[in-house]
Amino acid sequence: MTIAQSIIELSKKKKLHFTLLDPDKQLPIVAGEIAQIVTDAGSSAIMVGGSTLHSQKQVDDTVQAIKKNSDLPVILFPSGAKFLSKYADAVFFMSLLNSNNLEYVIREHVKGAPFVKYSGLEPISMGYVIVEPGMTAGRIGQADLIKRDDFTTAVGYALASEYLGMKFFYIEAGSGAPTPVPNEMVHAVKKNTSIPILVGGGIRNPETAKEKLLAGADIIITGTAIEKDKHFKNTLAEIINAIEEM
Repeated sequence: MTIAQSIIELSKKKKLHFTLLDPDKQLPIVAGEIAQIVTDAGSSAIMVGGSTLHSQKQVDDTVQAIKKNSDLPVILFPSGAKFLSKYADAVFFMSLLNSNNLEYVIREHVKGAPFVKYSGLEPISMGYVIVEPGMTAGRIGQADLIKRDDFTTAVGYALASEYLGMKFFYIEAGSGAPTPVPNEMVHAVKKNTSIPILVGGGIRNPETAKEKLLAGADIIITGTAIEKDKHFKNTLAEIINAIEEM
């Protein structure tokens, strides 16, 4: 069974948590330590990527450190073809659908596809959109941000992803967002689509995570909350416990 199939099947049984680690935010050795902690806490996968990376070596070193300390699937969340790593297990082959720059919609994918094929990485197709305020991801990705009250457009992107054959749909407000994706938007997307919905950006506590799950999210992603919280062990455990209780 592929990693994508495993995640889909597991998401049918329970709500999931993914950890997102940005190689630009900590040294590889620290990423490895965090990986062990999130594995013990009950996260289901570790995503690796960021909007401000400088080199493939950053990604390679971080992935290798994670693999030494965790048996969870390591899935790349790349901002471009040059940030792929052969040491990961899979890659979210995602299109930033609401970008004004074709590089992020398809052209980086064309550049990276041969690497994915010959490295043996499992490609996992995913539609990806960014909602206001968007933060660094929205700025770097040159996204035409979805307005927070524009549920119709969010649903349209989700349906387009499903109809194009993508296996997942990720909607986020940007790492470190002061406000996450609105619950009503998550609900509208889930109500109208049948593929797993990932929600991230601005989810810093179990209460917010639970709101998104009740609205319809299948997978919660936390990143900045882990990187910046001095007590992230407790925070993460609380978020994952809230998810597992759903």
